[in-house]
Amino acid sequence: MADGPERRLSVLARQLGVEDTGQLLSANPCATSSGNAVAPLLAGQVALITGKGIGEAAALLLAAHGAAVVVCDIDGTAAQLVAGAVQTFIEHEAGGRAVAVAGDVTAPDFGERAVGEALRAFGGLHILINNAGYTWDGVAHKMSDEQWSAMLEVHCTAPFRLIRAAAPAMRDAAKAESQGSQVSCIINISSTSGTHGNAGQANYATAKAGVVGLTKAVAKEWGPLNVRCNAIAFGLIDTRLTRPKEQGESIQVGGQTVPLGIPSADAYWKQLKAQVPLRRVGTAEEAAGAILALASPYSSYVTGQVLEVNGGSHM
Repeated sequence: MADGPERRLSVLARQLGVEDTGQLLSANPCATSSGNAVAPLLAGQVALITGKGIGEAAALLLAAHGAAVVVCDIDGTAAQLVAGAVQTFIEHEAGGRAVAVAGDVTAPDFGERAVGEALRAFGGLHILINNAGYTWDGVAHKMSDEQWSAMLEVHCTAPFRLIRAAAPAMRDAAKAESQGSQVSCIINISSTSGTHGNAGQANYATAKAGVVGLTKAVAKEWGPLNVRCNAIAFGLIDTRLTRPKEQGESIQVGGQTVPLGIPSADAYWKQLKAQVPLRRVGTAEEAAGAILALASPYSSYVTGQVLEVNGGSHM
């Protein structure tokens, strides 16, 4: 069919998940003046999201746009609180669903268990967001093998295992939609430390660079199966990993207490914000917005890419 209004309206209808162009008024997010309900971007989709902070914001945002969400965190209470918030908000707004999965993403069986819960609760899996992680900083010449290995395990091996566990479900879902605009997608969270390097983070930077390689390999392997795979490299986002270390946030790793945050973060933020054209730190909600953009049908032809979300700090 040649380009023209009819074809473009037909494509838009498919992107918004409606049967024909006659339903576009109720589905178009901009067409609200008539009082018609807005069709959720992710209606009928199931998203599995790991980690707190950006993960929590992403769970809420994707649920608000129609996705059923599987909220995964090492802290079971925190995961349940997020799932409860999703259920409360979405039940009030549009009847959405959420479940919580507690567990350490580095556990060898975590991927199978989390994907299994998605299938049990919602019957499918369409969106996988590998977000869980932490930092364990140190200069390279003083870094222990444990510090090095821990970052590779949580930022590279854990996402790989989840992707492997999700393969059957995501491939099947994508193949079923092979003639439509919806495809399954994987979003791996990287960092500007991985794309540009960062002093004091040789372990974290290496692991996050590995995420980029994993993303591109999976994008090439699974593209013919109608599965997209992209990465997002975040800059300075306001989470517990970037707040003052003096606040006392920590995580237990192999019996050790690993402090989280940045020493003298206020001074560091001031210095860093001067290098950011937008002159501020990003929020978890803004980070989640980038995740929604890549997960949505509007990015159905985007795969194998690394989206940098950093306020312009690295150009």
